[in-house]
Amino acid sequence: MYEGEDCAAARALELVGERWTLLILRDALFRHYTRYSQFHSSLAIAPNILAKRLNTLVEAGVFRTRALQARPGHQEYVLTEMGETLKPVIIALTRWGDQWTGPGPVEFVHQRCGTEVEHEIRCSCDEDIDLADVQVRLRSPQPAESA
Repeated sequence: MYEGEDCAAARALELVGERWTLLILRDALFRHYTRYSQFHSSLAIAPNILAKRLNTLVEAGVFRTRALQARPGHQEYVLTEMGETLKPVIIALTRWGDQWTGPGPVEFVHQRCGTEVEHEIRCSCDEDIDLADVQVRLRSPQPAESA
């Protein structure tokens, strides 16, 4: 745990930064896996580790479980909106890996036209910006809610 860290990045890493968790999310987001057995055969992960990671993601709201009609007593893991919004994170990490550790076997394409998608940082003023021009500043304190 990142005790004493008042940082959204640290809290996010605590939830999704572990390698097996990122690979589970990759398989759910891009391979559309929902079943424990699919994740297990894809990742060759120890069953207890997989169960723990899936339970943590369910508890955090990244996945929700749904009973399988075809297999009573079994469930599937369905991404929530919170989980679906991790797609750009996996794309960015994969792109970084392609550039700095060697290209992987996949590229990300627009389903409708088949063209590779771009992942960029843009300012809300709609101007393209250089990464060197991105800085950090403290947020303005939010007023306390009245009881």
